[in-house]
Amino acid sequence: MGGTWAAVQARPTATDAVLDVVIPVYNEETDLGPCVRRLHAHLSAHFPYPFQITVADNASVDDTLKVAQGLAGELPGVEVLHLDAKGRGRALSAAWSASSAPVLAYMDVDLSTDLAALLPLVAPLISGHSDLAIGTRLARTSRVVRGAKREVISRAYNLLLRGALAARFSDAQCGFKAIRADVAAELLPLVRDTGWFFDTELLVLAQRVGLRIHEVPVDWVDDPDSRVDIVATALADLRGMGRLGRALLTGALPLADLRAQLGRAPLTGSSAQPGQVPVGLPRQLVRFAAVGVASTLAYLLLFVATRGMLGAQPANLLALLVTAVANTAANRRLTFGISGRRHAARHHAQGLLAFALGLALTSGALAVLHAVVAVPARPVELAVLVAANLTATVLRFVLLRLGMHHRRT
Repeated sequence: MGGTWAAVQARPTATDAVLDVVIPVYNEETDLGPCVRRLHAHLSAHFPYPFQITVADNASVDDTLKVAQGLAGELPGVEVLHLDAKGRGRALSAAWSASSAPVLAYMDVDLSTDLAALLPLVAPLISGHSDLAIGTRLARTSRVVRGAKREVISRAYNLLLRGALAARFSDAQCGFKAIRADVAAELLPLVRDTGWFFDTELLVLAQRVGLRIHEVPVDWVDDPDSRVDIVATALADLRGMGRLGRALLTGALPLADLRAQLGRAPLTGSSAQPGQVPVGLPRQLVRFAAVGVASTLAYLLLFVATRGMLGAQPANLLALLVTAVANTAANRRLTFGISGRRHAARHHAQGLLAFALGLALTSGALAVLHAVVAVPARPVELAVLVAANLTATVLRFVLLRLGMHHRRT
Protein backbone atom coordinates (compact mmCIF):
# COMPACT_ATOMS: atom_id res chain seq x y z
CA MET A 1 0.00 0.00 0.00
CA GLY A 2 1.27 3.44 -0.90
CA GLY A 3 2.66 5.50 1.94
CA THR A 4 4.28 4.45 5.19
CA TRP A 5 3.65 5.11 8.85
CA ALA A 6 6.46 6.79 10.70
CA ALA A 7 6.09 4.95 13.99
CA VAL A 8 3.96 2.14 15.34
CA GLN A 9 3.69 1.69 19.05
CA ALA A 10 4.73 -1.78 20.15
CA ARG A 11 1.78 -3.62 21.59
CA PRO A 12 0.99 -7.10 22.83
CA THR A 13 -1.43 -9.15 20.78
CA ALA A 14 -4.28 -11.33 21.97
CA THR A 15 -3.18 -14.46 20.16
CA ASP A 16 -6.46 -16.25 20.81
CA ALA A 17 -8.68 -13.44 19.47
CA VAL A 18 -10.91 -14.57 16.64
CA LEU A 19 -11.98 -11.01 15.79
CA ASP A 20 -10.00 -7.76 15.89
CA VAL A 21 -12.18 -4.65 15.62
CA VAL A 22 -10.15 -1.59 14.63
CA ILE A 23 -11.35 1.92 15.43
CA PRO A 24 -9.36 4.54 13.49
CA VAL A 25 -9.38 7.90 15.30
CA TYR A 26 -8.06 11.41 14.88
CA ASN A 27 -8.62 13.96 17.66
CA GLU A 28 -11.46 12.01 19.29
CA GLU A 29 -10.58 12.50 22.96
CA THR A 30 -14.24 13.16 23.86
CA ASP A 31 -16.01 10.36 21.99
CA LEU A 32 -13.38 7.62 22.19
CA GLY A 33 -14.03 6.51 25.78
CA PRO A 34 -17.82 6.07 25.50
CA CYS A 35 -17.40 4.38 22.10
CA VAL A 36 -14.88 1.77 23.24
CA ARG A 37 -16.72 1.02 26.49
CA ARG A 38 -19.99 0.52 24.64
CA LEU A 39 -18.37 -1.69 22.00
CA HIS A 40 -16.50 -3.70 24.63
CA ALA A 41 -19.69 -4.26 26.64
CA HIS A 42 -21.58 -5.37 23.52
CA LEU A 43 -18.88 -7.83 22.44
CA SER A 44 -18.55 -9.21 25.98
CA ALA A 45 -22.29 -9.83 26.18
CA HIS A 46 -23.15 -10.92 22.64
CA PHE A 47 -20.05 -12.11 20.75
CA PRO A 48 -19.40 -15.84 21.31
CA TYR A 49 -15.68 -15.79 20.45
CA PRO A 50 -12.55 -14.14 21.91
CA PHE A 51 -12.14 -10.62 20.57
CA GLN A 52 -9.79 -7.69 20.53
CA ILE A 53 -10.41 -3.97 20.06
CA THR A 54 -7.59 -1.95 18.51
CA VAL A 55 -7.64 1.84 18.70
CA ALA A 56 -5.59 3.12 15.74
CA ASP A 57 -4.58 6.69 16.56
CA ASN A 58 -4.02 8.73 13.39
CA ALA A 59 -1.43 11.23 14.64
CA SER A 60 -3.90 13.00 16.94
CA VAL A 61 -2.75 16.31 18.42
CA ASP A 62 -5.12 16.27 21.41
CA ASP A 63 -5.34 13.72 24.25
CA THR A 64 -6.77 10.91 22.10
CA LEU A 65 -3.67 8.73 22.54
CA LYS A 66 -3.70 9.24 26.32
CA VAL A 67 -7.39 8.28 26.47
CA ALA A 68 -6.72 5.19 24.34
CA GLN A 69 -3.89 4.08 26.59
CA GLY A 70 -6.12 4.53 29.61
CA LEU A 71 -8.78 2.34 28.01
CA ALA A 72 -6.16 -0.33 27.23
CA GLY A 73 -5.23 -0.40 30.90
CA GLU A 74 -8.86 -0.49 32.01
CA LEU A 75 -10.48 -3.00 29.64
CA PRO A 76 -9.12 -6.47 28.78
CA GLY A 77 -8.56 -7.04 25.08
CA VAL A 78 -8.18 -3.35 24.20
CA GLU A 79 -4.93 -2.48 22.42
CA VAL A 80 -3.47 0.75 21.04
CA LEU A 81 -1.62 1.42 17.82
CA HIS A 82 -0.17 4.90 17.22
CA LEU A 83 0.80 6.33 13.83
CA ASP A 84 2.72 9.53 13.21
CA ALA A 85 0.90 10.17 9.92
CA LYS A 86 -2.77 10.81 9.18
CA GLY A 87 -5.01 8.78 6.90
CA ARG A 88 -7.79 6.34 7.71
CA GLY A 89 -6.63 3.88 5.05
CA ARG A 90 -3.10 4.03 6.41
CA ALA A 91 -4.35 3.31 9.93
CA LEU A 92 -6.49 0.34 8.84
CA SER A 93 -3.70 -1.18 6.78
CA ALA A 94 -1.24 -0.86 9.67
CA ALA A 95 -3.64 -2.27 12.26
CA TRP A 96 -4.84 -5.16 10.10
CA SER A 97 -1.29 -6.07 9.04
CA ALA A 98 -0.13 -6.19 12.69
CA SER A 99 -3.07 -8.24 13.95
CA SER A 100 -2.94 -11.98 14.60
CA ALA A 101 -6.73 -12.43 14.52
CA PRO A 102 -8.13 -14.47 11.59
CA VAL A 103 -11.01 -12.02 11.08
CA LEU A 104 -10.44 -8.25 10.93
CA ALA A 105 -13.08 -5.54 11.09
CA TYR A 106 -13.38 -1.81 11.54
CA MET A 107 -16.03 0.69 12.47
CA ASP A 108 -16.19 4.45 12.87
CA VAL A 109 -15.76 5.93 16.33
CA ASP A 110 -19.21 7.50 16.28
CA LEU A 111 -20.82 4.00 16.21
CA SER A 112 -23.43 5.21 13.75
CA THR A 113 -24.12 1.59 12.82
CA ASP A 114 -26.23 -0.48 15.21
CA LEU A 115 -23.89 -2.99 16.87
CA ALA A 116 -26.50 -5.74 16.49
CA ALA A 117 -25.23 -6.08 12.90
CA LEU A 118 -21.67 -6.94 14.00
CA LEU A 119 -22.15 -10.68 14.48
CA PRO A 120 -24.07 -11.08 11.18
CA LEU A 121 -21.24 -9.12 9.54
CA VAL A 122 -18.40 -11.38 10.65
CA ALA A 123 -20.14 -14.76 10.96
CA PRO A 124 -19.80 -15.61 7.23
CA LEU A 125 -16.07 -14.83 7.45
CA ILE A 126 -15.56 -16.98 10.53
CA SER A 127 -17.36 -19.87 8.84
CA GLY A 128 -15.43 -19.40 5.57
CA HIS A 129 -18.57 -18.77 3.53
CA SER A 130 -17.41 -15.28 2.48
CA ASP A 131 -14.14 -13.38 2.14
CA LEU A 132 -15.19 -9.79 2.90
CA ALA A 133 -18.30 -8.30 4.48
CA ILE A 134 -19.76 -4.81 4.39
CA GLY A 135 -22.64 -3.06 6.04
CA THR A 136 -25.02 -1.47 3.58
CA ARG A 137 -27.31 1.48 4.19
CA LEU A 138 -28.84 1.16 0.73
CA ALA A 139 -30.65 -2.17 1.10
CA ARG A 140 -34.44 -2.09 1.22
CA THR A 141 -34.45 -3.47 4.74
CA SER A 142 -31.86 -0.99 6.06
CA ARG A 143 -33.12 1.74 8.38
CA VAL A 144 -31.22 4.98 7.96
CA VAL A 145 -31.52 8.40 9.54
CA ARG A 146 -29.54 11.07 7.72
CA GLY A 147 -29.99 14.29 5.77
CA ALA A 148 -31.05 14.45 2.13
CA LYS A 149 -27.67 15.87 1.07
CA ARG A 150 -25.68 12.91 2.36
CA GLU A 151 -28.26 10.46 1.03
CA VAL A 152 -28.02 11.89 -2.50
CA ILE A 153 -24.21 12.03 -2.41
CA SER A 154 -23.95 8.44 -1.19
CA ARG A 155 -26.31 7.04 -3.80
CA ALA A 156 -24.70 9.09 -6.59
CA TYR A 157 -21.23 7.87 -5.59
CA ASN A 158 -22.26 4.22 -5.59
CA LEU A 159 -24.03 4.61 -8.94
CA LEU A 160 -20.86 6.17 -10.32
CA LEU A 161 -18.85 3.21 -9.06
CA ARG A 162 -21.23 0.83 -10.80
CA GLY A 163 -20.88 2.67 -14.09
CA ALA A 164 -17.17 3.48 -14.02
CA LEU A 165 -15.69 0.44 -12.26
CA ALA A 166 -18.51 -2.10 -12.71
CA ALA A 167 -18.84 -2.41 -8.92
CA ARG A 168 -21.40 -4.98 -7.79
CA PHE A 169 -21.43 -4.10 -4.07
CA SER A 170 -24.07 -1.64 -2.97
CA ASP A 171 -22.45 0.66 -0.37
CA ALA A 172 -18.74 1.38 -0.56
CA GLN A 173 -18.64 4.13 2.06
CA CYS A 174 -20.36 2.63 5.09
CA GLY A 175 -17.82 2.59 7.94
CA PHE A 176 -18.63 -0.97 8.95
CA LYS A 177 -16.59 -3.67 7.20
CA ALA A 178 -14.72 -6.92 7.82
CA ILE A 179 -12.21 -9.08 5.97
CA ARG A 180 -10.49 -12.42 6.49
CA ALA A 181 -6.86 -11.94 7.54
CA ASP A 182 -5.46 -14.24 4.84
CA VAL A 183 -7.30 -12.24 2.18
CA ALA A 184 -6.15 -8.94 3.67
CA ALA A 185 -2.53 -10.11 3.59
CA GLU A 186 -2.75 -10.53 -0.20
CA LEU A 187 -4.83 -7.47 -1.07
CA LEU A 188 -3.46 -4.75 1.21
CA PRO A 189 -0.09 -4.46 -0.61
CA LEU A 190 -2.03 -3.58 -3.79
CA VAL A 191 -4.15 -0.83 -2.20
CA ARG A 192 -2.48 2.53 -2.78
CA ASP A 193 -4.96 4.92 -1.19
CA THR A 194 -4.24 5.95 2.40
CA GLY A 195 -7.41 7.98 2.95
CA TRP A 196 -11.15 7.57 2.47
CA PHE A 197 -10.95 5.80 -0.91
CA PHE A 198 -9.17 2.88 0.79
CA ASP A 199 -12.46 0.99 1.31
CA THR A 200 -13.58 1.34 -2.28
CA GLU A 201 -10.23 0.33 -3.72
CA LEU A 202 -10.07 -2.74 -1.50
CA LEU A 203 -13.60 -3.81 -2.47
CA VAL A 204 -13.05 -3.32 -6.21
CA LEU A 205 -9.86 -5.38 -6.09
CA ALA A 206 -11.62 -8.10 -4.08
CA GLN A 207 -14.43 -8.24 -6.62
CA ARG A 208 -11.99 -8.44 -9.55
CA VAL A 209 -10.07 -11.23 -7.86
CA GLY A 210 -13.28 -13.26 -7.59
CA LEU A 211 -13.84 -13.06 -3.85
CA ARG A 212 -17.25 -13.25 -2.23
CA ILE A 213 -18.45 -10.02 -0.61
CA HIS A 214 -21.20 -10.49 1.97
CA GLU A 215 -23.60 -7.56 2.55
CA VAL A 216 -25.51 -6.91 5.76
CA PRO A 217 -28.40 -4.39 5.87
CA VAL A 218 -27.77 -2.09 8.81
CA ASP A 219 -29.59 0.43 10.96
CA TRP A 220 -27.59 3.64 10.73
CA VAL A 221 -27.98 7.06 12.34
CA ASP A 222 -25.97 9.95 10.92
CA ASP A 223 -23.53 11.64 13.28
CA PRO A 224 -24.38 15.37 13.21
CA ASP A 225 -20.86 16.15 14.49
CA SER A 226 -19.11 14.39 11.59
CA ARG A 227 -15.91 16.20 10.59
CA VAL A 228 -15.61 14.69 7.14
CA ASP A 229 -14.99 17.34 4.46
CA ILE A 230 -17.50 16.17 1.87
CA VAL A 231 -16.12 18.20 -1.06
CA ALA A 232 -12.48 17.28 -0.44
CA THR A 233 -13.41 13.63 0.09
CA ALA A 234 -15.48 13.55 -3.11
CA LEU A 235 -12.61 15.01 -5.15
CA ALA A 236 -10.17 12.53 -3.63
CA ASP A 237 -12.57 9.69 -4.42
CA LEU A 238 -12.84 10.80 -8.05
CA ARG A 239 -9.06 10.91 -8.36
CA GLY A 240 -8.89 7.46 -6.81
CA MET A 241 -11.46 6.12 -9.26
CA GLY A 242 -9.48 7.52 -12.17
CA ARG A 243 -6.21 6.02 -10.93
CA LEU A 244 -7.75 2.64 -10.19
CA GLY A 245 -9.61 2.60 -13.50
CA ARG A 246 -6.36 3.22 -15.40
CA ALA A 247 -4.62 0.44 -13.47
CA LEU A 248 -7.41 -1.98 -14.30
CA LEU A 249 -7.52 -1.02 -17.98
CA THR A 250 -3.76 -1.31 -18.46
CA GLY A 251 -3.49 -4.60 -16.58
CA ALA A 252 -1.00 -3.08 -14.12
CA LEU A 253 -2.34 -5.14 -11.21
CA PRO A 254 -1.57 -8.88 -10.83
CA LEU A 255 -5.24 -9.78 -10.57
CA ALA A 256 -4.99 -12.97 -12.62
CA ASP A 257 -2.44 -14.45 -10.22
CA LEU A 258 -4.53 -13.48 -7.19
CA ARG A 259 -7.66 -14.82 -8.84
CA ALA A 260 -5.95 -18.15 -9.31
CA GLN A 261 -4.75 -18.09 -5.70
CA LEU A 262 -7.75 -16.68 -3.85
CA GLY A 263 -10.73 -16.51 -6.16
CA ARG A 264 -13.65 -18.86 -5.95
CA ALA A 265 -13.85 -21.19 -8.93
CA PRO A 266 -16.62 -20.18 -11.34
CA LEU A 267 -19.67 -22.36 -11.63
CA THR A 268 -19.50 -24.24 -14.91
CA GLY A 269 -22.16 -25.46 -17.25
CA SER A 270 -21.30 -29.07 -16.41
CA SER A 271 -22.38 -28.56 -12.80
CA ALA A 272 -25.58 -26.76 -13.71
CA GLN A 273 -28.84 -28.55 -14.24
CA PRO A 274 -30.20 -28.74 -17.80
CA GLY A 275 -32.26 -25.71 -18.66
CA GLN A 276 -30.57 -23.39 -16.14
CA VAL A 277 -29.64 -19.89 -17.20
CA PRO A 278 -25.84 -19.75 -17.82
CA VAL A 279 -23.90 -18.24 -14.93
CA GLY A 280 -23.46 -14.48 -15.31
CA LEU A 281 -25.88 -14.18 -18.22
CA PRO A 282 -28.58 -12.01 -16.54
CA ARG A 283 -26.00 -9.50 -15.30
CA GLN A 284 -24.27 -9.44 -18.68
CA LEU A 285 -27.57 -8.86 -20.45
CA VAL A 286 -28.36 -5.87 -18.22
CA ARG A 287 -24.96 -4.29 -18.78
CA PHE A 288 -24.98 -5.09 -22.50
CA ALA A 289 -28.41 -3.46 -22.77
CA ALA A 290 -27.17 -0.33 -20.98
CA VAL A 291 -24.17 -0.09 -23.30
CA GLY A 292 -26.45 -0.76 -26.25
CA VAL A 293 -28.85 2.03 -25.34
CA ALA A 294 -25.96 4.50 -25.03
CA SER A 295 -24.47 3.28 -28.32
CA THR A 296 -27.81 3.52 -30.14
CA LEU A 297 -28.36 7.08 -28.93
CA ALA A 298 -24.84 8.04 -30.02
CA TYR A 299 -25.40 6.30 -33.38
CA LEU A 300 -28.66 8.16 -34.02
CA LEU A 301 -27.13 11.51 -33.04
CA LEU A 302 -24.20 10.96 -35.40
CA PHE A 303 -26.50 9.81 -38.19
CA VAL A 304 -28.76 12.86 -37.86
CA ALA A 305 -25.76 15.20 -37.61
CA THR A 306 -24.11 13.88 -40.80
CA ARG A 307 -27.19 12.86 -42.82
CA GLY A 308 -27.54 16.21 -44.52
CA MET A 309 -23.87 16.48 -45.52
CA LEU A 310 -23.13 12.89 -46.52
CA GLY A 311 -26.42 11.30 -47.46
CA ALA A 312 -28.17 8.36 -45.82
CA GLN A 313 -25.81 5.47 -46.60
CA PRO A 314 -22.45 7.24 -45.89
CA ALA A 315 -23.87 8.76 -42.71
CA ASN A 316 -25.05 5.32 -41.62
CA LEU A 317 -21.58 3.85 -42.32
CA LEU A 318 -19.76 6.56 -40.37
CA ALA A 319 -22.12 6.53 -37.38
CA LEU A 320 -22.12 2.74 -37.17
CA LEU A 321 -18.32 2.45 -37.42
CA VAL A 322 -17.61 5.03 -34.71
CA THR A 323 -20.12 3.62 -32.26
CA ALA A 324 -19.15 0.01 -33.01
CA VAL A 325 -15.56 0.57 -31.88
CA ALA A 326 -16.71 2.35 -28.71
CA ASN A 327 -19.36 -0.32 -28.12
CA THR A 328 -16.82 -3.16 -28.28
CA ALA A 329 -14.48 -1.39 -25.86
CA ALA A 330 -17.31 -0.67 -23.40
CA ASN A 331 -18.70 -4.22 -23.53
CA ARG A 332 -15.24 -5.70 -23.17
CA ARG A 333 -14.69 -3.72 -20.00
CA LEU A 334 -18.14 -3.37 -18.41
CA THR A 335 -20.17 -6.36 -19.61
CA PHE A 336 -17.56 -9.09 -19.64
CA GLY A 337 -15.11 -7.67 -17.07
CA ILE A 338 -12.02 -7.90 -19.29
CA SER A 339 -9.16 -5.44 -18.72
CA GLY A 340 -5.68 -5.13 -20.16
CA ARG A 341 -4.53 -5.50 -23.75
CA ARG A 342 -4.45 -9.28 -23.97
CA HIS A 343 -6.74 -10.51 -26.76
CA ALA A 344 -7.87 -6.90 -27.34
CA ALA A 345 -7.14 -7.12 -31.08
CA ARG A 346 -9.16 -10.34 -31.34
CA HIS A 347 -12.07 -8.83 -29.45
CA HIS A 348 -12.13 -5.75 -31.66
CA ALA A 349 -11.96 -7.97 -34.74
CA GLN A 350 -15.05 -9.74 -33.42
CA GLY A 351 -16.59 -6.33 -32.85
CA LEU A 352 -15.85 -5.37 -36.45
CA LEU A 353 -17.47 -8.60 -37.63
CA ALA A 354 -20.55 -7.65 -35.63
CA PHE A 355 -20.23 -4.17 -37.20
CA ALA A 356 -20.23 -5.68 -40.69
CA LEU A 357 -23.38 -7.64 -39.90
CA GLY A 358 -24.99 -4.54 -38.45
CA LEU A 359 -23.99 -2.52 -41.50
CA ALA A 360 -25.48 -5.13 -43.80
CA LEU A 361 -28.73 -5.14 -41.81
CA THR A 362 -29.10 -1.37 -41.53
CA SER A 363 -27.95 -0.63 -45.08
CA GLY A 364 -30.25 -3.30 -46.41
CA ALA A 365 -33.15 -1.91 -44.39
CA LEU A 366 -32.44 1.59 -45.73
CA ALA A 367 -32.18 0.28 -49.29
CA VAL A 368 -35.53 -1.51 -49.02
CA LEU A 369 -37.16 1.57 -47.49
CA HIS A 370 -35.90 3.86 -50.24
CA ALA A 371 -36.97 1.35 -52.88
CA VAL A 372 -40.48 1.40 -51.48
CA VAL A 373 -40.66 5.13 -50.66
CA ALA A 374 -38.58 7.49 -52.77
CA VAL A 375 -38.30 10.20 -50.10
CA PRO A 376 -39.27 8.68 -46.74
CA ALA A 377 -39.97 10.93 -43.77
CA ARG A 378 -37.08 11.24 -41.33
CA PRO A 379 -39.00 9.63 -38.41
CA VAL A 380 -39.82 6.62 -40.61
CA GLU A 381 -36.17 6.36 -41.62
CA LEU A 382 -35.07 6.44 -37.98
CA ALA A 383 -37.69 3.86 -36.97
CA VAL A 384 -36.46 1.44 -39.62
CA LEU A 385 -32.87 1.96 -38.49
CA VAL A 386 -33.80 1.35 -34.86
CA ALA A 387 -35.52 -1.93 -35.76
CA ALA A 388 -32.53 -3.05 -37.82
CA ASN A 389 -30.17 -2.05 -35.03
CA LEU A 390 -32.11 -4.13 -32.50
CA THR A 391 -31.62 -7.19 -34.66
CA ALA A 392 -27.94 -6.35 -35.07
CA THR A 393 -27.65 -5.88 -31.31
CA VAL A 394 -28.84 -9.42 -30.62
CA LEU A 395 -26.28 -10.77 -33.07
CA ARG A 396 -23.57 -8.58 -31.50
CA PHE A 397 -24.27 -9.93 -28.01
CA VAL A 398 -24.10 -13.53 -29.20
CA LEU A 399 -20.80 -12.94 -31.04
CA LEU A 400 -19.17 -10.97 -28.23
CA ARG A 401 -20.27 -13.39 -25.53
CA LEU A 402 -18.92 -16.35 -27.49
CA GLY A 403 -15.58 -14.59 -27.93
CA MET A 404 -15.17 -12.74 -24.64
CA HIS A 405 -17.10 -14.61 -21.96
CA HIS A 406 -15.64 -18.02 -22.71
CA ARG A 407 -12.20 -16.56 -23.30
CA ARG A 408 -12.31 -14.93 -19.86
CA THR A 409 -13.65 -18.08 -18.19
